[in-house]
Amino acid sequence: MRAAGLPNCYPADQVLGLPRERHSLGLRRLVVLEAVRGSYDHALEAIERRCGARAVGKRQAEQLVRAAAVDIAAFYAARTPDPAASTTLLVLSVDGKGIVMRPGHLREATRKAAERATRTFRTRLSTGEKTCRKRMATLAVVHDADPAVRRPHDIIAPPGGRTTRRAPRKGPKARAKWLTASVQHGADQVIAAAFDEAQARDPQHHRCWVVLVDGAEYQLELIHVEAARRGVTIHVVLDVVHVIEKLWAASRCFHTATDPDAETWVGAKAARILAGDALGAVSSIRAQADRLGLSADQRAAANRACRYLENNAAYLHYDKALAAGWPIASGIVEGAARHLVADQLDITGSRWTVPGAEAVLTLRALISNGDFPQYWIFHTRRERERLYPRPDQHNYELLA
Repeated sequence: MRAAGLPNCYPADQVLGLPRERHSLGLRRLVVLEAVRGSYDHALEAIERRCGARAVGKRQAEQLVRAAAVDIAAFYAARTPDPAASTTLLVLSVDGKGIVMRPGHLREATRKAAERATRTFRTRLSTGEKTCRKRMATLAVVHDADPAVRRPHDIIAPPGGRTTRRAPRKGPKARAKWLTASVQHGADQVIAAAFDEAQARDPQHHRCWVVLVDGAEYQLELIHVEAARRGVTIHVVLDVVHVIEKLWAASRCFHTATDPDAETWVGAKAARILAGDALGAVSSIRAQADRLGLSADQRAAANRACRYLENNAAYLHYDKALAAGWPIASGIVEGAARHLVADQLDITGSRWTVPGAEAVLTLRALISNGDFPQYWIFHTRRERERLYPRPDQHNYELLA
């Protein structure tokens, strides 16, 4: 018998290590691994092929996935990163990706925007209209890299192409990558988590911290606030791929889509920016547009590119970055956004709740980090402690 107000005790279940739910730990692990690879329907088909029968329903699978993700934050809080030399770069990068949500799970601002939106057509969207159905997920990557000194022509080929006399130098190679993502929490919390990971890798701030951004103002503000709060010096670098994309858009003001000279034009402007003369490139683009007498509509893309370069001029010192051996492209976090969100959470027709999307997103990040085997051991131990708490005899006092 048990005393009033105390939970029941099941000694046989504790010896067998049975979970709270009716599904075994092995089945729960299988559900998680299959569910984060694709749709829940495909996951259930794979489980049925493996088990020979419908062992779990769709709603139960969703619940098991959410339950499996509850200890991820505690797992990483208890983990100690491997140390690195003081000469090793510490690189952080941040990106955002929208996820289509069910109406009741949008952020308040997005929901109000959807209510205010006026529709031109009843059955479809017109040009420029948005559905306001997405909630932004924030992703952050932290990794180590050894410096790799380069020159502008190692990044982009000079006019006329490269010669075979010298191969382009390779950039810094990322290692010990750590990825985090969240759709439930705001960008400030995700960026703080990335800084926590960086702080754990370099608690004394002896290493060089490089932060790669795409120019989003709200992310830049949060990054600077977090760095100031921790008293760490960071070197912010604008992703060069975004810069080159802006230049390609601007080239359409001066060249047709199939004109080979457009590539030469982009290469010349990019090389000038990589050499540290971004404002000079802006002046030359505007001067060319004035010389050709382009109208406001004809030069719109060029003006957008110039404003983008001017607004981010403080982060365009690629000459110093290349000489110091820093990375200048945020391809790792861009690829992570496609892998984590687009490949699974952006399946055609899918509509997510915040808890469901958060669980799948964090589990996919965990698996991408290569930490799932260790996490599953940690999670099952925590589950056992929650279900079968340790005896509390040590709280009793001997009175006789």
